[in-house]
Parts: sequence; C-alpha cells; structure tokens
Amino acid sequence: MMAIDLAIVRLRAQLLLRRLGAPACLAMVLFSLGVAAWAWAWQQRAVAAQLEARPLPQPALAVAIAAPPATASENLARFYAALGQQRHAEQQVKQLFDLAAKNGLLLAQGEYKSGYDKASRVASYQVTLPLKGSYAAVWQFALQALRAAPFASLDELSFRREQIADPQLEARLRLTFYLADSAGEAP
Repeated sequence: MMAIDLAIVRLRAQLLLRRLGAPACLAMVLFSLGVAAWAWAWQQRAVAAQLEARPLPQPALAVAIAAPPATASENLARFYAALGQQRHAEQQVKQLFDLAAKNGLLLAQGEYKSGYDKASRVASYQVTLPLKGSYAAVWQFALQALRAAPFASLDELSFRREQIADPQLEARLRLTFYLADSAGEAP
C-alpha cells in the first residue's frame, strides 16, 4: 500500500515539474535554500543576543597590587647577579665538552678569547667550538649549553655538510660567557 502511495506521489511530482518547467523548479529550489539560510541566520542572531545578554564574570576580589618599578640600582644589582663568575670560566668550558659527549658529538680543540670591559667591569670569554654530529644533536647541545650557562649568548651557529647523503655534518658554535669581575664587585 505504501509503495503505491509513493509511486503516485512521484508521478504527480514529475508531472508538476514538467508542467512548470526547469526555470520555475530552479526558482523554487533557490527560494527554499533562501528560507533555510534566513532561518539559520535568525537562530544564530538569537544565540548571539543571548551571549551578549550574559553578565561578564566578576573579577577576583583579591587583586594583586602591582609592585613599584625597580630602581636603577636594583636593576644594576640584578644584572651583576645574573653574570657568571670569572673564576669558573674553565669549569663552564669543561661542562660544554661534557654536554657535547653526552649528545654524541665529536668536539675538537676549540678557540678561546677573553676580553674585559673596564667601564662596566664585565669580563667576556668567547668560546668557538668545531663540532661533528647530526643536526638534531648539534641543536640539542646548543640549547643545553644555554640552559647550563644562562649568562652566555649564542653568537654563531653555522652548519656545513660535504654531501647531502652524509648523516654527519660539521658545525661551528660560538658562545660568549659574560662574567662578573674577579673581585666580584659591581661598580
């Protein structure tokens, strides 16, 4: 019984479509899509209105009072406290060699250069290290070196590979350690 009803409905729809023609059918489809889009937009507008009507969350009662800005002498003291100690420079270099071995890198003899700025009373110790290993190991080493010596700067990191297929590459890493005056005094 249901199959007959569906067949009759389908036949009537086909007759109606032929009688109206293709442009009228297209217009009806577009009209239906327009009504559906309008209904969806109306619903979205109602949802947006509900969200706008909601009250904002109240801020916490205990508001942290902002600390007054640091004075110049406090900033200078923090700067000198962040520097490494000049007497430990050799230990920092040894730590670099240990980190390189830990990351599976071949580390040849490095170049070392010390400097001193009289005006700021800050010593610098520049270390240039030729490395051989994988790209990932070199980057891992560089990041670990900076974590181990937060008073160091990474000045140069260059890579060189003889052939694309080589798993090992040659890298050159230059770090500068900024160290407090050996007397340990700030100006």
